[in-house]
Amino acid sequence: MQSETIVIESIQRTRNIISVRFAKPEGFEYLPGQYIFITIGSGDAELRKPLSISSSPTECFLEVTKRLTGHPFSNSLAIQKKGDKVKFKGPLGDFTFLGEYEKIGMLSGGIGITPLRSMIKYISDKMLETDIVLFYSNSYEDDIAFAKEFEDLEKKSPKLRIVNTVTRPGPSWTGITGRITAEMIKAHSPDYMDRIFYISGPIKMVDSSLNLLKEMNVPKAQIKKESFAGYD
Repeated sequence: MQSETIVIESIQRTRNIISVRFAKPEGFEYLPGQYIFITIGSGDAELRKPLSISSSPTECFLEVTKRLTGHPFSNSLAIQKKGDKVKFKGPLGDFTFLGEYEKIGMLSGGIGITPLRSMIKYISDKMLETDIVLFYSNSYEDDIAFAKEFEDLEKKSPKLRIVNTVTRPGPSWTGITGRITAEMIKAHSPDYMDRIFYISGPIKMVDSSLNLLKEMNVPKAQIKKESFAGYD
């Protein structure tokens, strides 16, 4: 389905991550975790890229969130202003969640958090009883997207636990450090064998997470994944 919409606003999430919000076209429906192909510009200047939807279907806008890499599409998205028109195709993808499982685990790295944010916000808004443990890995503490929002959601949702870990911590970081490990998962989610795992992030991170869960004897049937092939 091809649609056209306009930019509502841009939000600086971290030093190099922005969210761009669009007006949600009338009748447009999607599932938490799906993605769209966004087209910016026209003719020879047209740029197109798939981006996960970071907003929840419960919200009145359509949002995508992207790391700013300096590549043409990234630069073009960063300068979009209120009222600018864009085209998009979708929704697409089956990396979704609508409350099917009682307990889920989420493993994410960097900008891979976007479809998981959509799911978490949906679960919260719908007041589902889903028990969630999110393990979110970033290089630096100021790379953590949606940090304040997740903190607020965690405070009001007793069944939501956010485990942030940083691989290159600064002197002020007092939280968990290092990559996501089996020991980390077992410590914060001892019932991990009862969970359906959603993995989202760069290809290398997704592959290593798959191997990690395999080594922990988590059945393949309990694992869903979304790989982000590039950051252009």
